[in-house]
Order: sequence, then C-alpha cells, then structure tokens
Amino acid sequence: MTNIPTDLLRTLVAVVDLRSYTKAAAFLGITQPAVSAQIKRLQFLLGTDLFDRRVQGVSLTAHGQSVVSQARRLLSINDQILALGVRGTESKAELLIRIGTPSDFIASYLPDTLARFRARWPDVRFSVRTQPYDPLVRQLHNGEIDVMVAQTMAPPHDARHLVEQEVVWVRSPSMRFDPSDPVPLVSGGDSSTYRRLAVQMLREAGLHWEDVFTSPSMYSLSNAVAAGLGVMPISRRRARAVGLPVWEDTPLPILPPLYSGIYVREGGARASYEQLADEIANMLFGPASAQLSNGFARAHESAA
Repeated sequence: MTNIPTDLLRTLVAVVDLRSYTKAAAFLGITQPAVSAQIKRLQFLLGTDLFDRRVQGVSLTAHGQSVVSQARRLLSINDQILALGVRGTESKAELLIRIGTPSDFIASYLPDTLARFRARWPDVRFSVRTQPYDPLVRQLHNGEIDVMVAQTMAPPHDARHLVEQEVVWVRSPSMRFDPSDPVPLVSGGDSSTYRRLAVQMLREAGLHWEDVFTSPSMYSLSNAVAAGLGVMPISRRRARAVGLPVWEDTPLPILPPLYSGIYVREGGARASYEQLADEIANMLFGPASAQLSNGFARAHESAA
C-alpha cells in the first residue's frame, strides 16, 4: 500500500489556502517549480487530478476537495503527535491562544470577550496581533496563530463562522464631491479588503480615484472622513458603531458585500480555539448571526 508523504499534503493545503502556487512556494520556503512538482507527484500517487484545469486560478475538483478535507485532518493529527513531546514535559497545563485580525477596530472589541473566557479558564493567556490579511492566513496555516478574524471578498469554504456584511460609502456632510474629479479615497491602504473592493468597483465603473488618506487605524480613518478629506468604504454595521454617516444617495457604484469570517487552525487545543471562536462570533455578530454563520460554514465543509 502506498503512503502519502505529509510534505505533499502540506504543500497542497498551502496552495489551496493561499490560492497561489507562487505564494505557497514563498510560504513553504521552496521554489515554485518544486511546488508544481510536489502537486504533480501527489496527483500521480492518487491517480486523479486535484485541480480543475478548466477554471482560471486555483480551483479544486470534487475529488480534490475531499482530499484537502482529509489532508487537514491528517496534518492536524501529525502536528498533535509532534507536540506530545513538548507537552509531556510540562507540569502545568497552560494554554496560550494567539488571535490575529487585520482590523484594530475588531481587536479593540476583543478584551471583554477574552476576560469572560479567562474567568472560566484561568490558565489561558492571550496574544492579539493586527497584521494584513495575507500574512495572517500564512500564520494560521503554519500554526503560528490559533484563531483569525478577517474579511474576504468571496465566501471562503473553511470559516467556522461566516456572516455577509453590507458595504456602503461614508462621507462627511461637509465634503463637496465633484464627479469630474478623481474620487478622494480614505482607506486602510493596499492591504485593506475594503480598499480592494472599492478600487475594483470604481475601475469597473470607469471612474478615477486617488488615495487622499491611508492609515491602519480606524480611529484615524474615522477622523479623516469626519474632517471631509474623502469618502470611505465600510460595512454599514461598522459605520453605525463609529458614528459615520452613510452616503445613501451616492453617485458612486454600489458596493457588493464582504464576508466576515472567524477561522480556527488545525491541531493544537482545537476544542478551546473553537469555543473562543464561538464566543467571538457571538460578540461580533450576535447570537442569531453566530448560529446562522456556524451552520453556513458547516454546510460548506460538508460540500467540500
């Protein structure tokens, strides 16, 4: 019977999670041809194609989806076995849960939830980091963070919780907008999902834009909009939370929704990670939304 090397499975999962052979190569520290060779070898061992060649980009076949689902389970068990040697020497069960999010706005809402969680589990500690989306995905895949809260332009298949967010334009009533001028854009910069969405829609509408103010801080962005520097794409829910007026009758293109997801890494103390993810979802989305999103995510997992 043929054994499947775990390095081939880890490469497959990296390509799927990062949606790119090039990004997977950089993440794994190997060349892109090496990634391609490993995928080809895996497909040879399995006797089937894992990626749909008819679709542009990284798209799994139905069999490929099943393989990835099982590969995640196998890699999780592999990582847990490796961790036994370290944990076996510990005299006290102390757990560090590492949380990542691209948004300082979300990070500012976490402490209350974390405090309630730690009141029940005093041996749990937390580390929260705010970084761009792509590095966080790599860290989640590599086991460097345990829970991730992030937004995507397309609904992912691997989120434990997933909620669709309406995205709107906000501006100060004092801001004057001339349709003949470039759209003055306030955003979190190139790594911002909001900005990528806005730029895509402006480009499709044939409109020009200019970045008049960028900052990783929601506090700074809110002040920039309030001062009349420009317009900003943001979820309606977040606009209400920070008191920014929605530009309801905007001549700018209507923005499609974004998807707020909460992700949990494979391996480690997964039951604890999932419990914390559920409580974060309850805080961010509300009980009904959290239950709905959890069911939506499980449906996607079943389909995979």
